[in-house]
Amino acid sequence: MKIERAVLREIPLRLKEFFEISSGGSQDRRVVLLTLEGEGLEGWSECVAAGDPSYAYETADTAWHVLTDFILPSIIGREADGPEDLLTPVGWIRGHGMAKAAVEMAGWDMAARADGVSLSKKLGGTRSSVPVGVSVGLKPTDEALHEQVAGFIADGYARVKIKIKPGRDVDMLAGLRTRFPDVAFMADANSAYTLADAPRLREMDALQLMMIEQPLRYDDFLQHARLQELIQTSVCLDESIKSEGDTELALELGSCRIINIKPGRVGGLGVSRRIHDMMVAAGLPVWCGGMLESGVGRAHNVALASLPGFTLPGDISASRRYWEQDIVSPEFEVADGEMAVPTGVGIGVEVDVERIEALTTRVATFG
Repeated sequence: MKIERAVLREIPLRLKEFFEISSGGSQDRRVVLLTLEGEGLEGWSECVAAGDPSYAYETADTAWHVLTDFILPSIIGREADGPEDLLTPVGWIRGHGMAKAAVEMAGWDMAARADGVSLSKKLGGTRSSVPVGVSVGLKPTDEALHEQVAGFIADGYARVKIKIKPGRDVDMLAGLRTRFPDVAFMADANSAYTLADAPRLREMDALQLMMIEQPLRYDDFLQHARLQELIQTSVCLDESIKSEGDTELALELGSCRIINIKPGRVGGLGVSRRIHDMMVAAGLPVWCGGMLESGVGRAHNVALASLPGFTLPGDISASRRYWEQDIVSPEFEVADGEMAVPTGVGIGVEVDVERIEALTTRVATFG
């Protein structure tokens, strides 16, 4: 594999609705897209860093800086044995997993195209479709929340994730459980609580939630382990897990029973696959989270979720859940709680380059 050219673009995409979590919300996404080219092949990926550092310290601007000033100039013209070897020249860079993941994931797309197979098959996926759920942001009233949840249930989603924060948690969830007694619900706190809130979080045990995701600090393991001892509901870690080492630590301490694997957060598909394998060996489930990606990032997520250990529905919603018009064709759809895994070569969908170029607000080309 030889990278001869790289094109980094940023485009704005507007969500169909304002999406709020415990740390804030937004409706406009700054989407950073990367294209790698070489030996007659190309690979596409999406950097999942947001416009602000509310989820992680990385942002669209820091990723752009690290990619353009350090990573991309270092990989042009270099021969690599495979996707994960692409980053060898910049192994000295600490952190910035989202920027690194964009390069590695585009490399996986190229590698799958070189072999003439789908990305799912290249990764070792075993499913032709994957179970998917939907994430619901914070709403100002229970009525608005119930209306949206009812719509997603009618759309056939296999699981509904509810964003929570202090003041919008137990009573709100109890109301949902009363109205929708048989729906698979989970709660996502995005680090909104402390261990002192354990009594409040323990009240959720009666609501039969699949899990509570990242209730405590974004970088914590010890307090999560103590919380898991105090509550029956399974703790799921998201923001805390950024590497295989973090996974090993979480397993050793008993910080969680479930992990949400976001390839853009942990550094790419190779790391994601190894975390998947560690959890399978431990007899624990994983699922694939979402970062409000366009269809490019969603294609990578669907391929990853086709691995056998992804037994829980992921946040891989249909394109129309978020966008009036996606940037890939065909757009992703949900039927009976499942999403088909693309079978075409590489990511398996056609990227609308013409539309992307029309939307591009900045571009950097190497090679």
